[in-house]
Amino acid sequence: MFGMGLQELAVIAFVAVIVFGPDKLPDLARQAGRFVRSLRNFANSARDELRNELGPEFSDLELADLDPRAIVRKQIIEAMEDEDARPAKPKKKSKASKPSTSEAGPPPFDEDAT
Repeated sequence: MFGMGLQELAVIAFVAVIVFGPDKLPDLARQAGRFVRSLRNFANSARDELRNELGPEFSDLELADLDPRAIVRKQIIEAMEDEDARPAKPKKKSKASKPSTSEAGPPPFDEDAT
């Protein structure tokens, strides 16, 4: 959980007992549980509202799908699968298909570009 082991959690619990006292600790744990529950309800209602607003084609939308890293990763994976599914075309080596730079002249230059 968050990269913490049992020893770290035990130290945190020990410090909490010392700082808050054993009589206030159950009440603080109850308040923390309520806060986590309300945060989870808020996230679920936001997801449901977003699904309703976007329409039926986004009915399987998850909030994790809106992460830009996940979107890019998904697009790359789809592109790689499409590339693997395409039949390989044999490459023809002919000098007439592409002119060299000396035959084509200098590359185009745009004076307004910079």
